[in-house]
Amino acid sequence: MSGLLRFGVKLGNDRFEALLARLGSPHLKFDAVHVGGTKGKGSTATFAASILRSAGYNVGIYLSPFVYNLRERIQINGEMISEEDFARIVTDIKPHIDELSESEHGQVTEFELKTAVGFVYFAEKKVDYAVIEVGLGGRLDATNVLPCPKVAVITNIGYDHVEILGHTLPEIAREKAGIIKQGGKVVTAVNDRSALNVIVETAEKQNASLSILAARRDWTSLDDGSFSIHSGDLNIPSIRLSLRGEFQHSNATLAAKAVSLINDHRVTPNIIKVGLENAALPGRFEIIHSQNPTIVVDVAHNELSALALRDALIDELDADKRPVVLVVGMSRGHDPMDFIRPLLSPRGSQSICVHSLVASEPTFRPRRVEDIINAAKTKKMKNSEIMRDIPSAAACALHIAKKLTNPVVVATGSFYTVGDLPYEVWRSLLNQSDDTRLAAPLNAK
Repeated sequence: MSGLLRFGVKLGNDRFEALLARLGSPHLKFDAVHVGGTKGKGSTATFAASILRSAGYNVGIYLSPFVYNLRERIQINGEMISEEDFARIVTDIKPHIDELSESEHGQVTEFELKTAVGFVYFAEKKVDYAVIEVGLGGRLDATNVLPCPKVAVITNIGYDHVEILGHTLPEIAREKAGIIKQGGKVVTAVNDRSALNVIVETAEKQNASLSILAARRDWTSLDDGSFSIHSGDLNIPSIRLSLRGEFQHSNATLAAKAVSLINDHRVTPNIIKVGLENAALPGRFEIIHSQNPTIVVDVAHNELSALALRDALIDELDADKRPVVLVVGMSRGHDPMDFIRPLLSPRGSQSICVHSLVASEPTFRPRRVEDIINAAKTKKMKNSEIMRDIPSAAACALHIAKKLTNPVVVATGSFYTVGDLPYEVWRSLLNQSDDTRLAAPLNAK
């Protein structure tokens, strides 16, 4: 599979459709919920899959990307595809890839291969529903070979991958809205008027029914961390999620509304509540150590997710009053300025009390660490370090935190940054003695 990495992103689906046809068109053998948007896709997909699973269905989920394990991408009823099944399906697909590479279609991409593996696996296991997260954009994404899904979901829209999707929100929205199919059902929580207008226009052209959700009208966040859904005929009080952060209330409401539109008698309000409260997903404002220091990992990597992370840190952990040490590593394709600036910007009179920032580069597709430092300097960050790798950056952050009172350590900036810090790495770092010699900061990169 690593041999396909060099083929990167190839938008357009003629090649992928040709591959799936050779595999017996597995994407036509299950009902789908298709989830796109800029922020919250993975959480929304996870909520939807958990609701359907709670209703007793055999449910697949395809996530993009993964955090700790490649097989996280492809799951059925909360269980990752086995190594044996993954390897077997890849082996079965490989001759078709080789033949296509010699045709006018050219080389299959890594993402297309992973998506094909997921579709084949779901068809083999005869899932009742597959919840499919869009990889990039929507209109030309490989997952958009799906026929009209039971329901399409478009989460909020912001700036991300602008070199591919467009430099304005309406341009980006037009790509995201490409998952809206003729005569389908669509749910969205987009709150930017210019982006929402594009979605409304696309739904009208496709003769698709559109549900537009908004905070306070369709859900209400409560001071105790719970929330209530009150959207049309759907009324569910006092929902308490295991996925933390008020921003998850929007994602959960989107998922609840989407699944309710399937009009299945099994999906009752109580089933929806159970499904939402049981949903779990790594790397989404995940508190992995609650003692001193508090340690949070979050896969935030763009403007919208940075704002959500800032708000969650303030609301959940009083990070406007406690010293925060940031570990930041970013990937190519994401702008450190678009991430750092909103993360460190004030929310009214409240701002994250950042003591230090430790910058590094994840192992896969890293963004230059200097770009992160330069972005931090625009927010007048005085204390910053550069470390040679993400685990060393985490060790440095913990070393800094030991000198602070009631600190919060936050590792963020990329899925790959969080992926470089699995639980066993944090355990090892926390178990190190105070006199352990930590890796030295880089003087130059």
